[in-house]
Amino acid sequence: MHRPSEISKGRFRQPGIRVYCFPTGPVLVNYRNGHVQCLLPVAAALWRDAAATGRLDLIPPVLATRLLNTGLLTRTVAPIPWAAPLTAKAATASWGSVEHRAGALRPAPTGTAPAAATALATVLALKRLGSPRATMHRLTTALRRAVSTCRQPATHDQVQAAVLAVRRAGWFSPARSACLEESAAAVLLLATRRMSATWCHGVAPDPIRLHAWVQTDNGAPAAEPPSTLAYTAALTIGARHQHQL
Repeated sequence: MHRPSEISKGRFRQPGIRVYCFPTGPVLVNYRNGHVQCLLPVAAALWRDAAATGRLDLIPPVLATRLLNTGLLTRTVAPIPWAAPLTAKAATASWGSVEHRAGALRPAPTGTAPAAATALATVLALKRLGSPRATMHRLTTALRRAVSTCRQPATHDQVQAAVLAVRRAGWFSPARSACLEESAAAVLLLATRRMSATWCHGVAPDPIRLHAWVQTDNGAPAAEPPSTLAYTAALTIGARHQHQL
């Protein structure tokens, strides 16, 4: 446990963290280990002040200690300012039945089934091999390396076909195959043909929920419902203007 005096005098940095600022309060996402932390609205202003200086002098010691203990902040030799919170999209009124359907349809068979299954298996292996504290880091590193080999952007139809092929492979997977695994595998599948797509990860409010999806270089989501537009993307990989950590 860090004593208050140590916290107020220390220097800190933000290692691979994105902060989404919603009206209900900020949400911190650690893209090294996938840890998510929701804070009260007043913490958004405190975080913004600390980000400008790299110090935690104005943050209550209890909150500062929690941020340190969860790895959302780490110590440095000298103060290093970090990125201010991203302004996220506010939630609209909803009964909760429009954004997400109560079931999922099995995609039709495609000719890329073996390659899609291999891409999905690669993603699952990346998640399981190594320390759980660096799962997201391993996955995002692999995606960056994959898209760096691509020579041309995939069309919307090509991206959609890749997503649906992976989604069908997921029906037969004994391990978890949700949006994170499917979207990452779709990018890897396209990369085997040297075609690029943009991997996105974002957060939506009310309730706080995370989502990963794939879109074309012009920003059009592929094989996604309209509700995906409610998410604020903080991390994109493969885009011409990437949000780097």
